[in-house]
Amino acid sequence: MGLFDKIRNVFKKEEKKEEIEVQKYDKGLEKTRVEFTSKLGKLSKKYREVTDEYFEELEEVLVMADIGVNTVMEFMDRLRKRVSKEHITDTDMLKEVIVDELFIIYVEDEILTTKINYNESGPTVMLFVGVNGVGKTTTIAKMAYKLKNEGKKVMMVAGDTFRAGAIEQLDVWGNRIGCPVIKSESTDPSAVMYDALNIAKKENYDVVLIDTAGRLQNKVNLMRELEKINKVIGNLIEGAPHETLLVIDATTGQNGISQAKNFKEITNITGIVLTKLDGTAKGGIVLAIKEDVNIPVKYVGLGEKMEDLIPFDIENYIYGLFKDMV
Repeated sequence: MGLFDKIRNVFKKEEKKEEIEVQKYDKGLEKTRVEFTSKLGKLSKKYREVTDEYFEELEEVLVMADIGVNTVMEFMDRLRKRVSKEHITDTDMLKEVIVDELFIIYVEDEILTTKINYNESGPTVMLFVGVNGVGKTTTIAKMAYKLKNEGKKVMMVAGDTFRAGAIEQLDVWGNRIGCPVIKSESTDPSAVMYDALNIAKKENYDVVLIDTAGRLQNKVNLMRELEKINKVIGNLIEGAPHETLLVIDATTGQNGISQAKNFKEITNITGIVLTKLDGTAKGGIVLAIKEDVNIPVKYVGLGEKMEDLIPFDIENYIYGLFKDMV
C-alpha cells in the first residue's frame, strides 16, 4: 500500500469525524487542485511513457505551483531514482508516486508539530508577527473566535502602535466577537503588553493574542523592538511568548518565503499561519516553506468566514490537492 492509499484511508476516517474541516480543505484548495492536477493529467496524456522530456515538463509544472525551486530539484532527483529502481515506465502509474514523494518531502524523518504550545501554569501568550497587508489583525480575530468557542478566556492586545487604524481595526473585531481588546495611548508597544499581561494574570485569562507592527524595512529597529517585547513578556510570564506565529499571505508566493527567511533572522518563529490559501492557484507554497525555512505551518486560512482559520493537516492538505487523481 502506497502512502497515498494510507492517506486516502485516513481521509475516509476523518470524513466521519471531522467532515467540515475536510470539506474546507477540499473547497479551499480547489484553485490549486484544478490548475495543478489538470496539468499533470495533460502531461500523462501527452507522454504515455516516462521520458526525459516528461521530467522536464513535470519540473516546470511543479515550479509553477510555487513549490519552490530547491524543493523541486530535490523532488526530481528522488523521483528519477525511484522510477529507475522500480522500473516505472507508465506515466499514469507515476502519478501516485508523485503524490507519495511530495508527502515524504514534507514529513521526511521528522514530524514538525502543528500543535500550539499551551502554558500549563497561567496565560498562554501568542505573539503574531508579519508584514502589513497579510491579514495579521484579521487572523488574530479569527484565532480569538476559535479559542473562545473552545471555551477559553481570550484577550487580544493592540500592540501595533505604528500603523494608523490597527488599534481601531482590532477594536472592531473585539466588539464583533465579544473579546476584550487591551490598548494604550502610548506609542511603545511594550507598555501596552505590560498592562495587558498584568490584567491577564490577575483575571485568569487562558490565552493572550498580541498584534505587532508589520514593518520590515528596517530590520535592526524591528529586531530591537521584538527583543524588548520578548523581554517584557518573558519577565511577566515564564516561558512567554509560548508561540511566535508568522502570518504570510499565500497569494504572494515566493515573496512569502522571503518574508519567512527575514523574520527567522530577526526572532524565534515557532510556526506559520498561511492566509488566503483558498485565493491562490499556487498552493504548493506549503511545501516550499517546509523545505526553505523548516518552520511548521500551524494554521491555514481557507476562506473569509471566522470559521475558516483551521489547524494545518498535511494529510488533508495532500488529499485536497490530489483527490481528483484518485
